[in-house]
Amino acid sequence: MSRSWWVALLWLIWPVVVHAVPIPEDTAQLILVTSADWRATTGRLQRYERSGVTWKPVGDPWPIVLGSGGLGWGQGLAAPAAGGPTKREGDGRSPAGVYRLNETYGYSSAPPPGTAVTYRALTAADRCVDDPQAREYNRIVSIGPDRPETWSSAEVMRRDDELYRWVIVVAHNSDPPRPAGGSCIFLHVWAGAASPTAGCTAMARERIETLLSWLRPEAEPVIVQLPEAVYKVLRSGWGLP
Repeated sequence: MSRSWWVALLWLIWPVVVHAVPIPEDTAQLILVTSADWRATTGRLQRYERSGVTWKPVGDPWPIVLGSGGLGWGQGLAAPAAGGPTKREGDGRSPAGVYRLNETYGYSSAPPPGTAVTYRALTAADRCVDDPQAREYNRIVSIGPDRPETWSSAEVMRRDDELYRWVIVVAHNSDPPRPAGGSCIFLHVWAGAASPTAGCTAMARERIETLLSWLRPEAEPVIVQLPEAVYKVLRSGWGLP
């Protein structure tokens, strides 16, 4: 076997070896999103719970939509591996990789029954800042007399439609945010099964309500998003279901 072949193989498997298990040991809930390939704008979501070292599926898989640009490696718990594009601000890609699920938001004063994760009702003053040069980049903030809009671009969180009726924040590019690395990534209600997002992962309203009542903060939940072929390569090394 030639030396050049071994060098090529090493470069292929090196990211997988170095970043073998990005799933935290204390994580007991995992959401797996897979798509046909890097450019696909649709996919499926499957919930899992872990007892010991064994992941067990919860319920049936659900259809989801991704960003208009498909998937691209983002900044989270796992370093990029096995090729693929890198997510950047404004590219329309949903982030591939492993991410914690943070706080949740919505239009209602209270979340769906059974919700245990942190929840806050959105107001007309809430913005998610997507200006890479802003100090508040990739943060949800409330504007007011003591906090004027000093950024050049931000997303209104209390929308006129139902897309942010329920929002689960994906901790992408968040600790700390890298300028232009991508911002305001959520799980939210879709506009339809054939309507891609600007970079989030979206699903039917009843599905995200199920997620909200299923997630438990003590289970340290994460979401994993990968093209199907990449998932198969990384599954064993990353300890995925």
